[in-house]
Amino acid sequence: MTSPAARLTELAQRRVGTTLRRDKYTLEELIGVGSMGAVYRGVHRNGTRVAVKVLHTELVGNDAVYTRFLREAFIVNQVNHPGIVRVLDDDVDDNGATFLVMELLEGRTLEDEREALGGKVPQVRLLEIVHELLMILAAVHGKGIVHRDVKPENVFLTRAGQVKLLDLGVARIAQSNLTVAGETLGSPAYMSPEQAAGRLADVDARSDLFGVGAILFTLLTGRLVHEGPNAYVRASLAATRQARSMCEVWPEAKGALANLVDVALRFDKTQRWSSAGDMLRALDAVLALVRPPAPAPAPVPAPAPAPAAATPPVSPPDAAPPPRRPAPPLPRAAETLPGWPVPWSAEPRAPGATET
Repeated sequence: MTSPAARLTELAQRRVGTTLRRDKYTLEELIGVGSMGAVYRGVHRNGTRVAVKVLHTELVGNDAVYTRFLREAFIVNQVNHPGIVRVLDDDVDDNGATFLVMELLEGRTLEDEREALGGKVPQVRLLEIVHELLMILAAVHGKGIVHRDVKPENVFLTRAGQVKLLDLGVARIAQSNLTVAGETLGSPAYMSPEQAAGRLADVDARSDLFGVGAILFTLLTGRLVHEGPNAYVRASLAATRQARSMCEVWPEAKGALANLVDVALRFDKTQRWSSAGDMLRALDAVLALVRPPAPAPAPVPAPAPAPAAATPPVSPPDAAPPPRRPAPPLPRAAETLPGWPVPWSAEPRAPGATET
């Protein structure tokens, strides 16, 4: 017999290659299937790559689910945080398919990373991811919104190194009347006692912090908070029993780290961390203890002394110029010479003749 999840996946796969809103969006590839809808890699007719989340056909007639599905766009706009996936459009196709258009993320979920690493995530790596997750939750809770399904599958790690919180469709807005009494939302392995017991009126921000603690517990130890043969047993244990201390499962856990997780997993929500900000400060203190010190910078060699500037050769003092010889006297005019005027005769004289 085909399981409900397999049937939903089969139905979702049939949409691949189809279009929505008169060829406005083409669904190229099925990315994932959840309890409310299927997510596809799509392309707008102008070539923009997007993610398209389509509500399951069986749920279209359920007014409460329909409203909750479309509410995701409203919640995202309320929070306006880079750690929340942006919703770009929402619409209903001619055939009745209700869908959201969101930014397309490239990367993988924290659950994918856990599986790729064999069931555990390195301590410092996980603490740094949860640090970003708590910052996102602080922004979400600051708007009076409770996520209600904090789990590794809803934490996305982009290739650019960003952490994104997915699936705000099951979130609950304070004072909202969309929650049905006795309805259970969330994933049993990461569900708070009040959620597991169906007491959704008691669910608040501290319920999300229980989910954060369960993420830390499971991805550091490789074990579930409550272990049982199936989801129903695990949900029953979550609703009735205090979670065991992380030290019982992982004795290597340092005191501050174990306390960080144990407080988040307290059965009585009034004994948990009071806010995402409080838990974030405690996590930062743990990170300061477990993060390896940054390597000391390599010593910078002292700069070589600059070569001394070449001293220009000093010219010997100029030798004294030789004494100048007095210039010869200028020739005087003829009329100033002695014996001037010279006597002369107009008649030429014969050689040897004397003047009379």
